[in-house]
Amino acid sequence: MSLQGTDAYRDDDPTLPALVARAVTAARAHGFAYSCRPEQGRLLHLLAASATHRIAETGTGCGVGLAWLASGARPGVRLLSVERDPERARIAASVFRDHPEVEVLSGDWRRVEEHGPYDLLVLDGGGQAKGDGAADPTRLLTPGGTLVVDDFTPATTWPPLFEGVPDHPRLHWLDHPALHSTELHLAPDLATVIGTRLA
Repeated sequence: MSLQGTDAYRDDDPTLPALVARAVTAARAHGFAYSCRPEQGRLLHLLAASATHRIAETGTGCGVGLAWLASGARPGVRLLSVERDPERARIAASVFRDHPEVEVLSGDWRRVEEHGPYDLLVLDGGGQAKGDGAADPTRLLTPGGTLVVDDFTPATTWPPLFEGVPDHPRLHWLDHPALHSTELHLAPDLATVIGTRLA
């Protein structure tokens, strides 16, 4: 979930996949300001192409990030997204009504556990599943699978700080023993932690 992420999209951007444009339109129509930013979306689009079976994300919003994933995924790859707000889940499901490979569930983010493991898992949703120890990559990812935890501000110190204290959620993923992880700076104010599950 990115603050003012929906506003980062231009209506006249010819590079947006049609499904992403559709999700952005839905987000605007329903006043949802916190969509995945274009920088994040392009990364998700690229990573989705590497998945061979299953992709999941948490924090669907109105489906913008999921649309980037679906637009980049290979044919036959299944996509699952979980949104805690039932109305937003309904809106997102309507965006993907013509895409049977995409399923949007309403509920707690832990519902992704019902359908894993995944080749690619995107943990999103404004703090949900970020470093609380509950999202176990050894259960949720296939060996060699990719984890993305987005919406961090870029770290400028080590250890990374948040509001003057060590950023434990970020450190949880950067130091996780089951992952080889790094932080990618996507914009001056935006970073993502990306990790690969060790075999």
